[in-house]
Amino acid sequence: MAQYKVGIRDLKTHLSSYLEKVQKGHTIIITSHGKPIANLTPNREELADRIKALQEAGLISWNGKKMRDISPVAINRGEKLASDIVVEMRDESLF
Repeated sequence: MAQYKVGIRDLKTHLSSYLEKVQKGHTIIITSHGKPIANLTPNREELADRIKALQEAGLISWNGKKMRDISPVAINRGEKLASDIVVEMRDESLF
């Protein structure tokens, strides 16, 4: 959406028209002496509402419980890091 830059005095004078723009999804950047000091942005949906909408759309499934910690599948016990081994393998494949 569009962004508008507006000075404090202009914002005070035309507040209702700028709030209408925010309701339509635009962002208002409030400036003081040409420097941004604040943003007016549309109110975002609550996280719970967004999750519920995604569930209803069938995009996610969630039982509402806290996720459990997942232990790593493999632990590197060698001296080299896995990233170093990958870099070496890439270098070898170039020749």
